[in-house]
Amino acid sequence: MRSHGVSNFPDPDTGDFKFALALSTPKSPAFQSAYAARRHLLPNNPQPGQEVHSPAQIAAMLAFVPCLRGHGFTSFPDPTSTGQLTHEMVANAAINLHQPAVLQAGDACVGVAHGCITRAMVASFVAGH
Repeated sequence: MRSHGVSNFPDPDTGDFKFALALSTPKSPAFQSAYAARRHLLPNNPQPGQEVHSPAQIAAMLAFVPCLRGHGFTSFPDPTSTGQLTHEMVANAAINLHQPAVLQAGDACVGVAHGCITRAMVASFVAGH
């Protein structure tokens, strides 16, 4: 990854590797190019755009969703077994992300995620990113 232009990519034996992979995928053209060139070297060969979540991130999602349900979004969907939650999943649960109450509930629930989900991440998801 570094030799393909992603100079600050962490070593695979650090706890930051999967987290960096999940956070970087949609953002950097250099990352996408390097990822495409070296994806075959990754365990389970994740596809472009497929998020890779750490066990801590999955646990955070599993705590976050019930909190959202407790804040009035009773049909909020569970994440997949790999921790993925998409806009399509939320839309299929008949939840409009553009209503202010979604962001308010998300902000109220970030504490149960112990830093794995932040207000900025909630705002980005609600905004469609």
